[in-house]
Amino acid sequence: MSAAAACAQDLQIFTEDWPPITFGNNNKVDGMAVEVVRAIQARISSTAGGSSAIQVVPWARGYKALLEEPNTMLFTVGRSEEREKLMVLLGPIAISSTSLYTRRGNFAYLESLGDEILKLKVGAYRSSIFADTARKKGYTDIEQAPTPQIVANMLLAKRFDLWVEGSFVVSSVLKEIGHSPDEVEKVKVLDSLELYLAFSTQTRDSTIKAWEEAFRAIKRDGTFTKIYNKWLPNEIAPLTLIRLTPP
Repeated sequence: MSAAAACAQDLQIFTEDWPPITFGNNNKVDGMAVEVVRAIQARISSTAGGSSAIQVVPWARGYKALLEEPNTMLFTVGRSEEREKLMVLLGPIAISSTSLYTRRGNFAYLESLGDEILKLKVGAYRSSIFADTARKKGYTDIEQAPTPQIVANMLLAKRFDLWVEGSFVVSSVLKEIGHSPDEVEKVKVLDSLELYLAFSTQTRDSTIKAWEEAFRAIKRDGTFTKIYNKWLPNEIAPLTLIRLTPP
């Protein structure tokens, strides 16, 4: 085993239930980003077991570990100026958008509000970049819940009129809770969102370098594009690769 592979095995890896990008499926971890991570692991000869196993945890738990624990990787993490100062980001692994959604048939009413829409309550995934984006765009009343699925159910139950979420996952989240994507409609796009693999600042540089080289290789040889098109057939795979390190 190479030194790079040995370092990679020491990494604890967390993700969340955010289909179709990452999710748990019958005690297995699956999704577009999961397949990419496993392709990277295979390229650096990292095993799927032991400390290299991918763990699905609540977002807040994984994010706390990323900020506080050494040799930790969390994916996928939305890029922001604040996060660039707190972690090492490698990617992008996907490019989505942060958008506001409402129940179908409610759009005309919301549009009639003009700037008054900023006073409405917005549902968001707890500790997510989506909640942060809504605040930055002027929405002050943010109600947060532990999972996107709970937030979606709250929207459909008329607990609030606006749901802020990443465009990739809305359809899958609604299907997962037994509803049709046609039950909601997009109100507006708030921002573009690049998604990354994020490493704690206490992660060994040799480990991050091994992941960077393997990630670059699968983007170059077509492996990444094949996985991306499988899960997101209507999207264009981002083929550039950058590493952002805190100053």
